[in-house]
Amino acid sequence: MKPRRRDIEIFSLSFLDVICCGFGAIILLFVLSKFAEPIIIEEVRADLQLEVQRLEEELHEIRGQTAVLNRELITKKEQLSQEKKRLARLQGDLSDIKGEFSASNQYAEVQNIIEDKLARALQELTAEMKRLLKKIPRTIARPSVGGIPVDSEYIIFIIDTSGSMQRNAWALVQKKLQETLEVYPQVKGIQIMNDMGTYMFSQYRGKWIPDTPARRRAIISNMSVWRSFSNSSPVEGITAAINTYYAGDKKISLYVFGDEFSGKAIQPVIDQVDRINKVTRDGSRRVRIHAVGFPVMLQDRFGPGNTGERFATLMRILCQKNGGAFVGLDSTRR
Repeated sequence: MKPRRRDIEIFSLSFLDVICCGFGAIILLFVLSKFAEPIIIEEVRADLQLEVQRLEEELHEIRGQTAVLNRELITKKEQLSQEKKRLARLQGDLSDIKGEFSASNQYAEVQNIIEDKLARALQELTAEMKRLLKKIPRTIARPSVGGIPVDSEYIIFIIDTSGSMQRNAWALVQKKLQETLEVYPQVKGIQIMNDMGTYMFSQYRGKWIPDTPARRRAIISNMSVWRSFSNSSPVEGITAAINTYYAGDKKISLYVFGDEFSGKAIQPVIDQVDRINKVTRDGSRRVRIHAVGFPVMLQDRFGPGNTGERFATLMRILCQKNGGAFVGLDSTRR
């Protein structure tokens, strides 16, 4: 008898176990993934919040920098506006100065010719003329010498001690100082200042130096070693001398020795001198202003911007308005 074949069962217990385990694993993975998703989302949310906070801080910082830059920009604009106004004023001053020089050029040419002749008359006094002058009794008034009034009882010298004068004309300055002193055989007082108002003899600050032969020799001797600071402008010395020594009972002559005027404008100087050197009842001034111009700066170039020409223009006007004479030298070697 043949053995009976056993039928194969497709859906056996083992097969079902495998299928259930597979489904179970899938469900477990699904459950685990759903459980972890909120944690990941929370972490991402925290990271995003940190990033947003960082960006907000950067935004606040940028806004602060923007405010600072805006304030600086406003300040710069205000400075630019002020500089523009200042430039406009300077251009106006320049136009005024050009107008002054343009108006005075023709007058200056004629005056220079006359003043050169007066200068030669003063500088070329012969020995015979000096001898005759010495014979004139001192009680007889000498109204002028070489066109320069010499009726003053007190004399003040304002001398430019700048480097240009020291290097190029100092020997001539000492010579002209001595010649001027000789024109005044005897006065009641002398004073020596530089163009900044600095005294040659500090012990006589605000006082008069007695006129003696020894003091005159000391003045000439000290000239060779005098090295006071100078800004190449006679304005400070002139105003200091008038403010200090102006007196209603004294006749004073002021002699300015210089080669340039470095100031900004001429008219304010003229107005200032008019205020402090008051006019007397007879129309004269208590302080005469004379000047000697040394052509140091004129040797280089001519024109309205030349400080030597500006010195000549300023002093010519001051001398004319204050009863004095301007002498323009044509060489630094005489």
